[in-house]
Amino acid sequence: MLMEQATKVRKEWSSVCDSVIHDKPKFIKRTRDKMWFSNLETMRSILDIYKFTAQSLVEEDGSVTLSLNEIDLIENGKNEDEARLKLAQSILEYAVDYYNDYAMYSHSPNRKGHIPYIFKALIIDDPEQIGAMIQCQDGKN
Repeated sequence: MLMEQATKVRKEWSSVCDSVIHDKPKFIKRTRDKMWFSNLETMRSILDIYKFTAQSLVEEDGSVTLSLNEIDLIENGKNEDEARLKLAQSILEYAVDYYNDYAMYSHSPNRKGHIPYIFKALIIDDPEQIGAMIQCQDGKN
């Protein structure tokens, strides 16, 4: 593989960063550890295939409940727009919690699959943009 040694990367840190930002990602090896170093735009492109989808339920009072399919999060709002924004805020809050306790969450069998969604939310870092991305499907009451 195209691994660069960590010692060389450390010595040439500034030029490696410039290369990653303006040219391409790097694969780095330190002893037995292997890493990938890229800019956020590359990561955003990689994560583009991961979509936030939700079941949409209209409640008896006319409010809308959205249940996220990828992560167990549910929010209710007076309409779909409000519910989307609340759900997006919950996604971002969960992503921050997950990242802050990454060692625990990423090793939990029922939460390991959340990793791409966590990084997608953290990179976007905007509840309105996340909310606009949620694809809603009619659910059943």
